[in-house]
Amino acid sequence: MDVASMEVEITSSLSASKLFKMFSDFDTIAPKVIPQTYKSITLMQGDGGIGSIKSVTFGDGTTWKQKIDAIDTSNLLVSYTLFEGDASSGIMDTATHHIKCIPSANGGSVYKHTCLIKCKVDAKITEDFINLSKESWKNTFKALESYAIDHPEIY
Repeated sequence: MDVASMEVEITSSLSASKLFKMFSDFDTIAPKVIPQTYKSITLMQGDGGIGSIKSVTFGDGTTWKQKIDAIDTSNLLVSYTLFEGDASSGIMDTATHHIKCIPSANGGSVYKHTCLIKCKVDAKITEDFINLSKESWKNTFKALESYAIDHPEIY
């Protein structure tokens, strides 16, 4: 079984706490802001906290289940694992994501997104897949950041 990891860091003018709040609202705002990427995110089991299971439907209609592994409001960190999906189902078994919002000295922050992918037997992650994934994360971040900046009454 192949294992691959990837990481993206993006500087933001938003404070780390605002960024964390934005990602805490991801399930609600992502389908509104980027419906071509996220069609819907619905809670299947739990209360939205650690151990909860969500169904993520992407813009192309493919789905994954998502389990919330950690929410650390003190360290502005969220971790979740995607599993049982038909998106990239021939390649990935699970994809564990860690998102951290790191304060910057200038009042802004750094968005750090890492992912560990466990592949299905005999499957390999290509550089193209990694590059497309990173680009998707960057585009998603920028869309959500723009939304947060445009809605200062919320963020």
